[in-house]
Amino acid sequence: MSTFRSVFIAVVVATALLVAGVLIHARRPAVERAQPTPQLVEATGKCAACHRQETGAIVVEYEQSRHAAVGTNCLDCHKALEGQERFEHRGFTLTRRITPRNCAECHATQYDEFLRSRHAAPAYAAVLGAAPFTAAQVAFAEQYHPGGVRRPPNPLIAAEGDVATTAGCVSCHQIGQPHRDGSIGNCTACHARHATSVALARLPTTCGQCHLGPDHSQLEIYQESKHGVLFNAQRARLNLEADPKRLTARDMPVPTCATCHMSGLGGQGMTHDVGQRLSWYLFAAVSTKRPGYLRAQNAMKAICLECHTRPHVERVYRQAETVVAATNARIAEATRLMDGLRKDGLIGDRPFTRPIDFTFFDLWHYFGRTTKHGAFMGGADYIQWHGNYELLAHWVRLQAEAQQLRRERGGMAGGATPGHGR
Repeated sequence: MSTFRSVFIAVVVATALLVAGVLIHARRPAVERAQPTPQLVEATGKCAACHRQETGAIVVEYEQSRHAAVGTNCLDCHKALEGQERFEHRGFTLTRRITPRNCAECHATQYDEFLRSRHAAPAYAAVLGAAPFTAAQVAFAEQYHPGGVRRPPNPLIAAEGDVATTAGCVSCHQIGQPHRDGSIGNCTACHARHATSVALARLPTTCGQCHLGPDHSQLEIYQESKHGVLFNAQRARLNLEADPKRLTARDMPVPTCATCHMSGLGGQGMTHDVGQRLSWYLFAAVSTKRPGYLRAQNAMKAICLECHTRPHVERVYRQAETVVAATNARIAEATRLMDGLRKDGLIGDRPFTRPIDFTFFDLWHYFGRTTKHGAFMGGADYIQWHGNYELLAHWVRLQAEAQQLRRERGGMAGGATPGHGR
């Protein structure tokens, strides 16, 4: 009997220890529970031991990330690749700057798609021109966006100064920054560095870090639209972590920016080329159709049809293209007025030197763009009060300023009109 009792106690104690061990083990981060190689133990465990004390938040973000769940370790991302600046750090050879080349080690398809987008080289060139890029990078980007990279620096740089450019413009436009290893871009602009989150990239506010304000009011337009209202109401029900390749309306019954512009909703092809489904160059003063206009429009309509009927989708597109045509006509008229002033020597070629330059710039760059984006994104207020009303007000102001310039030069003699010479 004594022997049985001893054995029974030993079994109970052993079982308790085993259960305790399992419970303790289960509470450890996934990346620590499944370490297949000594290198991974060294690269992840050793990094975390210090960084948990020095920069604890990044360790927590990493532990909660998809990268941690699948066993991607710190060294997988931070190791130095060919062409990257290297430095020695506590026994490891690391890169001083992680670039899309590091990400492309695993995400090559996504990187290749990104390179063809306006988020890549054209985004950075829109501020600093072609100078930061190699000839090969320029040639590659120009295949997809003629004139998008082969251009001079933005004239606002000289007018506003380097402080505004560095702390302001480049903060957003660095999404297309070139790197010394030959790569272009900044994946962490959307996914964040250590969270590397698909859910974060799907949030409208993530896109709204850059796509907001008077010259591209996409976030504000989205928030006004029915899409934005429904997102705010139903966000808790959405599966923002869903696998992009298997995304369905059950995961995302309400679209975010990424749903329409990038996702594979309902079996459609997913893409990191955010312009692949856009049919117009809406950012241009006078918008023209993009190459592959019909293909791109049909691709976007296919996403719309996951939620809407075809008659509704066709009506929205017809109405939006009517708005584009009307806005183009207004801006073309203003452009002719400015060309006439320039031809007659009343204004020079150097921009942002007279009040009329700012009136014209605001007319097309702010309110023309806003009107057109509002039309395609369901933002009625941005078509009207933040769009057409401002277009009209600036057109009246532009004519008055042109007339004043002609008076100052005596150009109104003989009953000439403000549009003389255009």
